[in-house]
Amino acid sequence: MRRRRQCSSCEHRFTTYERCDVQALFVLKRDGRRQPFDRIKLRGGLERAAHKRPVHAEAIDELVNRIEAAAVRGGGEITAAKVGEMCLSGLRRIDQVAYLQFAAVYRQLDVTDVQAELDSLTPNLTPSP
Repeated sequence: MRRRRQCSSCEHRFTTYERCDVQALFVLKRDGRRQPFDRIKLRGGLERAAHKRPVHAEAIDELVNRIEAAAVRGGGEITAAKVGEMCLSGLRRIDQVAYLQFAAVYRQLDVTDVQAELDSLTPNLTPSP
């Protein structure tokens, strides 16, 4: 929810955003630790992947919301692997270059792996005779 407010002492107007925080959400890490779900950290990673790309902030917010909803549906927990795969599939739909940048870091791809991912993204073009 978006609210416009005004300071009672200086009369400066500002906007606040409120959202419902029903339950604490956790990410289950690969080593078994539980870490609190952090929207800001997740959004930051997606923004870094989409840096200097024509990706709208709303598209990133929508992806973060889908991942958070998956954690809620999972009883308040989601695995780090599931978060990563949801990021990859979401970025693949939003922007293929951002997808490649995220995949290269997330999956620790080398040059040949990046080339294979790139080949899977491009349609098979057959030269005309």
